[in-house]
Amino acid sequence: MKKLVIFAVLAAITFACGTSKTVVETKKVIKGYWSLDDISYSESGTFAVQLLNDTSRECFEGSTWRFIPNNNTAVYTINNSDCPTGDRHFIFIIQEVNAANGLYEFFLKPTNAKHKSEDNAYFRMQLVQMSGSSMKWEQSVTLEGALFIITMNFSKIAEK
Repeated sequence: MKKLVIFAVLAAITFACGTSKTVVETKKVIKGYWSLDDISYSESGTFAVQLLNDTSRECFEGSTWRFIPNNNTAVYTINNSDCPTGDRHFIFIIQEVNAANGLYEFFLKPTNAKHKSEDNAYFRMQLVQMSGSSMKWEQSVTLEGALFIITMNFSKIAEK
C-alpha cells in the first residue's frame, strides 16, 4: 500500500510539471525554417539597437532561422553581405504565460555550435502571434526610462 501511495504522488508530480498541450502544439508549429522579414519599434525615429547583443536591425532583416524543438536548439544565419555573416546558435524555451489569450514567453540563450553558453545570458521575448505561416515576437526594453517595444515578424520558409 505504501508503494502505491508513493507511486501515485510521483505520478501526480510528473503530470503537474509536464509541458502543457498548447506548448507542445506551439513547438510543432515552430519546427522548421523561418525568415525574419521585418523589425519595427514602438517609437518613431532612428535608433542604434543591437539585437540579441549581436548586430543591427538592418543585418537581422532577411536572416534565416531554423528551430529544432525536440532538443530546443536553433540557429539563425545573418545573410546580409554588409554585416558580419554566418551562423549563430542558441537554445530556446517556450513557456506558456496565459492559455486564455495565447501569450507565451520565449527565451533565447546564445551558445556556441556545441550548444554551450559562455556566459549563461538569455533574452526574453513575448511570442504574441503564431500560425503555420507567420510568427511575431515582441521584446520590451527600457529606453530613457520609458517602455520601448521591438517587434520581429517572421514568415515560414519550410517545414524541415
